[in-house]
Amino acid sequence: MIDFAIVIVSFRSAGDLRELLASVDQAAGGRTWHVTVVNNAVDDPLAALLEPHDQVTVVEAGANLGYSGGINVGRRSSPPSRWVVVLNPDLRLHAGALSALGAQLDSGAAAAVPLIHDERGDRMNSLRREPTLLRALGDALFGDGWPQRPAALSETVRDAGAYERPHSIDWATGAALSIRSEVYDAVGDWDSTRFFMYSEETDFARRIRESGGRIDFTPTSVVTHRGGGSGSSPQLDALLEVNKLRYYRKWHRPAASAMFGLILVLRNAIRPHRAGARAALRALLLRRDRAHLPGGNR
Repeated sequence: MIDFAIVIVSFRSAGDLRELLASVDQAAGGRTWHVTVVNNAVDDPLAALLEPHDQVTVVEAGANLGYSGGINVGRRSSPPSRWVVVLNPDLRLHAGALSALGAQLDSGAAAAVPLIHDERGDRMNSLRREPTLLRALGDALFGDGWPQRPAALSETVRDAGAYERPHSIDWATGAALSIRSEVYDAVGDWDSTRFFMYSEETDFARRIRESGGRIDFTPTSVVTHRGGGSGSSPQLDALLEVNKLRYYRKWHRPAASAMFGLILVLRNAIRPHRAGARAALRALLLRRDRAHLPGGNR
C-alpha cells in the first residue's frame, strides 16, 4: 500500500500537468505516491503529451465526465493507498506540501486542505463556510465589498488570521483536498449526478462532516494555483450559480431552497452589466437555458 494516491482530472491541461507532476516528489517528502490522471478531453489524447513515468497513469475517460465524474473514475483506477489526494491540474506543490497534509491526516483529521497562493505569491481566500440564507444574502448584496463583515454574512473566509493557524473548517475551494482512504470509501463517490462542475467539493465536504469527520486547514502545506485552468465564460459563471442552488436543494427543505434561489436571482439581477450574471439569471429561471450549460440539465 502506498501513501498518496493522487487523482487529477485534466481537460486540455498538458502544459499545466508537466509542472504539477514535476513538483510531486519533493512535495511528498520521501513518502510513496502514484498519480492517476483522468483525461476528459475525448479528442485530445493525453498520454502522448506527457513524459512516461512509472508513477503516473493516464486514464482516457472516453467522454467529458465533468470534474466529479472524472474524480470517480480516477479513484477507481488508483492503487490502494493510505490517503487520497484530489488536485487541480493547474497547481504547483511546494516542498513538503503533501507530507504536511499526510501528517495532519495522521493526527486524526478525516480530510485536510493546504494554504493556496496565487502566481504572485499572495494568499488566496480559499476557505469557505457552509452556505446559509443569510450568508447568501450578504454575498448577494455586498459581493467582495465590506470584506470585514460578520461571518454570518459571508460564505468566504477573508480574515487573514484564519490563514495563519491550523483549524477545522466547513470546506474549501476544490483545488486541493486530501482524505483518509477509509473516510473516502465510507463517504462514497462524488455526486456526479447533480454536479458536473462546481459545488461538488461543497457537497463532498459536507458528507465528510455528516459522517463525523473533521476537515482541517493546514497552513504548513502550501500550493500555488495558477487559476483559470477550467477557463472562464458566461456559461461557466451561470453553472456556478445554478450548482449553488442544486447543492442547497439537496440538503434543505423546498421552502428554504426557494428562498435561496430567490437570493441567487437577486444577486445576479442587480449586476446586469456582467455577462456572467445575465447568463446566470437566465439559467436560474429557464430550464431551456440550463440545458445548454456544461453537463446539461441535472
